Amino acid sequence: MLAIENLTVRFGGVVAVKGLNLTVEEGEIHALIGPNGAGKTTVFNAIFQVVPYTGGIQFAGRELRGLPRYRLAEIGVTRTFQNLSIFPSMTVRENILVGAHSKTQSRFVAELLGLSGEPRQRLAETLDFFGLSSLSPTYAAVLPYGTLKTVELARAFISNPKLILLDEPAAGIPTSEKGTLKGVIQRMRDAGTTILLVEHDMELVMDISDSVTVMDFGEKIAEGTPAQISADKRVIEAYLGEEIHAAS
Repeated sequence: MLAIENLTVRFGGVVAVKGLNLTVEEGEIHALIGPNGAGKTTVFNAIFQVVPYTGGIQFAGRELRGLPRYRLAEIGVTRTFQNLSIFPSMTVRENILVGAHSKTQSRFVAELLGLSGEPRQRLAETLDFFGLSSLSPTYAAVLPYGTLKTVELARAFISNPKLILLDEPAAGIPTSEKGTLKGVIQRMRDAGTTILLVEHDMELVMDISDSVTVMDFGEKIAEGTPAQISADKRVIEAYLGEEIHAAS
């Protein structure tokens, strides 16, 4: 579904990503892991045409280079961010509807104001899918961080994407809520959405991923199943140490 070939990203004299080859198969949860500064989020930004790069990035056989960012949602690619990008003065319903704009075009404004429009059924389905129906009229400003993370996932999901890029969805989530997050991500995959995941929580990564790619200093150093990665000496010696053993 997603094919990255010889991706290289430079910022002046600094090479943030060097010659990365990565394939994400349809219907899988594929984790991209590594220490801070490994280049993971830069890969996401290259996919979304935020940073200049050399090499190729294809989605469903289509080269993405030069594609305006707003078109990515139209062809079925959405993302979340490391830091929440929720509108605190908007309700849960309104925040989620922001993610439907690529499908609704001018009708989005009418639906956002509470009038009729195509997103109504999809909104109800999305709220139910993420367990947010009862919070639909609640303003985001009064909700806990973990719930806001779920709202952000719902916003990325409402447009019925083929591929979602999740950038550290577990960051800031209390340990007690990570089981819920795990279940949500797995249900998204089971509903037919392919997921590329950047995450530092190794327990979560090893528990839900079908495939794992490991980066360090901008380069891929290992790739395989969670079991293969947890036993890879290059990965352990590079930066994960005992943490990956605890998660395996």
